[in-house]
Amino acid sequence: MSLRIVFMGTPDFAVPVLTGIIGHGHEVVAVYTREPAPAGRGMDLRKSPVHATAERFGIPVLTPKTLRTEEAAETFRAHGADVAVVVAYGMILPKPILDAPELGCLNLHASLLPRWRGAAPIQRAIMAGDAETGVAVMRMEEGLDTGPVGMVEKVAITPDMTAGELHDRLAAIGGDLMVRALAALSRGGLAFTPQPEDGVTYAKKIGNEDARIDWSADAAAVHDLVRGLSPFPGAFTSVDCGKGPERLKVLRTLRADGAGTAGTALDDALTVACGSGAVRLAEVQRAGSRPMRAEDFLRGTRIPAGTRFG
Repeated sequence: MSLRIVFMGTPDFAVPVLTGIIGHGHEVVAVYTREPAPAGRGMDLRKSPVHATAERFGIPVLTPKTLRTEEAAETFRAHGADVAVVVAYGMILPKPILDAPELGCLNLHASLLPRWRGAAPIQRAIMAGDAETGVAVMRMEEGLDTGPVGMVEKVAITPDMTAGELHDRLAAIGGDLMVRALAALSRGGLAFTPQPEDGVTYAKKIGNEDARIDWSADAAAVHDLVRGLSPFPGAFTSVDCGKGPERLKVLRTLRADGAGTAGTALDDALTVACGSGAVRLAEVQRAGSRPMRAEDFLRGTRIPAGTRFG
């Protein structure tokens, strides 16, 4: 049975869900997304990935600055939606919006709730060294990702998987999971289970202070930090590349043999000592340059053994 849906989402992660819903014959009557924002070198206004996708399908797009007005609530109710589907929208839904659709508001969240509620579940799962994560379809309520869960799909996090790779994997799986959840909902067969009170963790937004590499940490923690922040925003360190200390993003590392003073290069191939153990920098990016493999970087920049990273 086809449902009448309002879709609410913004980034690339939400696009497979939107296209999956459309592809399975549901009627998306409106798309809500964040308003265009300055981007690129020219800082031109750029529409969100969800905005651009909705326009390709001829779906009306709304970009309200707030949903906390009676006018916004009336506009939302006027869509006559059976259900709202929310994926990384970026705005809090107040109670009048949550209560408007007859079948409620479903959220696709990129974690195994209640672990990693909040803004950055993909990055935080990898940074913590988790061996698995997943996507969950949750019925939304006023709390932060506290609603009961209807469907879950688990995904293994392999030892060298980056946040970018996990993001793409979860986005594809999430699109299929939401389509299956809507099919069950339309038949009255989507059962929800309250989240357990044990095991709650919060995935706070990534700040600049989170991205600096702490070389006093052990090699596993440094490796997990780097892959958890790759490709964006990128873990970083400082090092003298020949003209004094400069910021260097580290996008991939490999576990390596060796030990020494934390933050010191152990050889001429970008092997760096950690608090215990060592890592080899496998992909790096200087400010204003493109990402490059370590061997390409070292062709133009010498980082001898004994160099300090900070």
